[in-house]
Amino acid sequence: MGNTSGCTVDDLQAVEMHLWYKKFMVECPSGQLTLHEFKQFFGLTSLDSDADAYIEQMFRTFDMNKDGYIDFMEYVAALSLVMRGKMEHKLRWYFKLYDVDGNGCIDRHELLNIIKAIRAINGSEKNELTAEEFTNKVFDRIDINGDGELSLEEFVAGAKSDEEFMDVMMKSTDLSHIVAMIHNRRNSV
Repeated sequence: MGNTSGCTVDDLQAVEMHLWYKKFMVECPSGQLTLHEFKQFFGLTSLDSDADAYIEQMFRTFDMNKDGYIDFMEYVAALSLVMRGKMEHKLRWYFKLYDVDGNGCIDRHELLNIIKAIRAINGSEKNELTAEEFTNKVFDRIDINGDGELSLEEFVAGAKSDEEFMDVMMKSTDLSHIVAMIHNRRNSV
């Protein structure tokens, strides 16, 4: 890129944005990413049904205007949130992602399916609690009013206070392999 010593943060962000746009348009010449292209773009094909449902829910949360596509601005907003967003914003986004039915709370079934999907994508570790055990543990710790549902407030407060739950959420959108892919392809574009 040459000498960047005179560049401002805005200049570097503009360069990065240009590279993201170039990459996006190479991978998606129409300027709109479909669910199928989203799965291929991020290497998330041939998953089991739980993982596939999770990826579809992720796509829907990134599709902010609900038109069935992710355009470049939605793509940048999503990557920026996941990679650089403030924790409070990330937790609100996770809540939206995990609240599959959109009723404003997360029940045990929704969380259980998300945990199963995350493990299907990332794999399970030895001596790890089962998805059911982990879900029960989370609800025991953070469902303050004991109603069997997590409100946004319970979810955010619980995630901030429960390191294990926070770790699982961070792994659920670990995009390090995607960032590496974008970086590697930068030079080939």
